Formats: sequence, structure tokens, C-alpha cells
Amino acid sequence: MARSVSTNIVKGFHRLVSLSAMWSIRHPIYSVSSRSPSVRSMAVLPLPFFKPRDFSLPNSTWGTEMMQLYDHYNSMCEVETADGEKQEGKWKRMPGYNRLLKYATGGVYLSKMMQSKARLFTRNIREPGAAFEYVLFINSEEQKCVGILQSGHLLEGPPGHVHGGAIATMIDTVTGCLASLSGSVMTANLNINYRSPIPLGTTVVMESCVEKLEGRKKFISCKVTSADGSKLHTEATALFLQISLNNLILGR
Repeated sequence: MARSVSTNIVKGFHRLVSLSAMWSIRHPIYSVSSRSPSVRSMAVLPLPFFKPRDFSLPNSTWGTEMMQLYDHYNSMCEVETADGEKQEGKWKRMPGYNRLLKYATGGVYLSKMMQSKARLFTRNIREPGAAFEYVLFINSEEQKCVGILQSGHLLEGPPGHVHGGAIATMIDTVTGCLASLSGSVMTANLNINYRSPIPLGTTVVMESCVEKLEGRKKFISCKVTSADGSKLHTEATALFLQISLNNLILGR
């Protein structure tokens, strides 16, 4: 009986996703389709669904470096042609909701049905600026993902510095977003070398790129640097495996 109910939920979930070509669920942690439009298009979600909060948009806690980097990459998401018209650039800003299901049309409603209290680990703190303040930008043509992170006071490990586990979480988030561009994936391996500690409250840049593809395997590298790129904080490599989203939801 439980499996029958789960199957019906998944079928209903697929029907909801197919209602719109705008959004598609890819990564079990964090991702949307590489062809997703800008966040402004979320306004066309059909009734009775409403627009969920996008945590990747600037708020009052973002510092100067965070805003400068955001403006830099966001400016490349839309370019102006010689005729003065606006068109999509090579980069796309990834919206950041507090649950994976909310990426799909109708997902807000479905999120209330399936483990309604569940929240994305990096988006579960209500206080702005207290933990993970970040935004991701994807360049699908060049197979790159850039994450801009401002770490809050709740991420402390060594006194005054970011916990190594919080850094690993964000590396997994950035590389996972990139790995999921062509389908659902799960992290198989994450290898991290910590070079220098990150002071709490500072802004860092996390740059990842695809190194190699082997069947279901995706090998991705990532480096974490200071906002101006002068200091290397962390280097990492990640291995992701393509999976079936149906199997993940059904617990197979």
C-alpha cells in the first residue's frame, strides 16, 4: 500500500512538472534546468500556486564585496545587442529556494504533502546573514558554475573562522549544481584540500568546472578563493553519478 501511494505521488509530481517548460528538477540537492529563464518568469506560476521566496536575491546583510560580485555576474546574464535589445547572456543566475520541490511548477503545493517540514540544509536559517548567504551562476556553454558565498556567524568552526564542514557543504552545492545540468545526480566522492582558513563574515568565490565525463560519471573540480582572487582558501575534486529521480523519491 505504501509503495502504491508513493508511486501515485511520483506520478502526480511528474504531471505537475510537465505543466511547464520553464522549470525542471535535476539535482537532489540544488539545481534547475540550464535552460531555465530568469527569476522574473516565476511570476507566471499558475493558480493556486504562489511564488516562493528566492534566497539568492540580495538582502540587507550582504556586504560590499558580495554585492559587487553579484552585480558583476548578474550583468552577464543579460546583454544588449547592437540594436539596443536585451537578450540572454552566457550566464544564468540560479534561484535559491528552501526546498528542492519548489523548483517545479506546483512544487510549493507538493512540498506541503511530502515531508512538509523538510528544508534544504543551506537554506534552513530564517535569520538573514546568519549562516549561508550565497548565489550561484551557471555557464552551461562553458560548463562552469560560480558560487558567491558570504559566511555568517552560525558557521563557526575554529574561533572566528568558517567550519570545514560548512565549506565542504558549499563545495558540494556548487559542484552538484554544475553536475546536474544534464540530469539527476548524487555525490559519489568529494576530495578537499584546505589551504587557508576563511574568516567569518567574509565573501569568497567558488569556481567549478567539468573536467571529465565517463558514462554515468562526472568529474568536477572546484577552487575557493578570496573575493579579489588573491588568496586560495580551498581546492577540491568531486565525482557525481547520474541517477534516476524516480528511484530516489521511491527510496530504491
